[in-house]
Amino acid sequence: MAKADSERGLPLVVAVTGASGAVYAVRLLEVLLQGSSEVHLMISPSGAAVLKQELDRTVSLERFDPRAIVPNVTEEAATRLRYHHYEDLFAPLASGSFLTGGMVVCPCSGSTLSGIAHGASNNLIQRAADVHLKERRKLILVPRETPLSVIQLDNMRRAAEAGAVMLPAMPGWYHGVKSVQDLVDFVVARILDQLGVPHALMRRWGK
Repeated sequence: MAKADSERGLPLVVAVTGASGAVYAVRLLEVLLQGSSEVHLMISPSGAAVLKQELDRTVSLERFDPRAIVPNVTEEAATRLRYHHYEDLFAPLASGSFLTGGMVVCPCSGSTLSGIAHGASNNLIQRAADVHLKERRKLILVPRETPLSVIQLDNMRRAAEAGAVMLPAMPGWYHGVKSVQDLVDFVVARILDQLGVPHALMRRWGK
């Protein structure tokens, strides 16, 4: 039986957009669903396309199945994964009255970054990010693109000045890297640190 909401803590929000690096999003969801938090998920059309291209996972935005993105999710964990269509601006995430423990856009595409930096709120992902900024809640943006144009750098600066945490998918190598999974886990571990979620995905510096 799932824990009561009061025992779980505040829900966490994850948005998957169309930058390369879908593996980071899937691993993040896997780890979050291993815990007890309720996770609210949004996926853009480009995000779904990248999931298919990079991981061969076909995700329907209209008839979402949690096992399409996290195949090994348990029945209990699936009940804690709440999916919202990216165009549903009447979803709870569109309102500041819906409390959360933070939001992650992973990976964060350049167009999504631009929409967030300029307060466009063209879809639920951008609106939810805008809500987190205005409510002074944790917003973590995970871009994965290189090189970066001056426009993208300026958008990152604008987002950071508004209160977002810019966390580019730049894995470190000091924690005993032996596989690609170690590199993925490094980035996911840094995201979890920002959210205050305990984990043991990597060996910390000095240990």
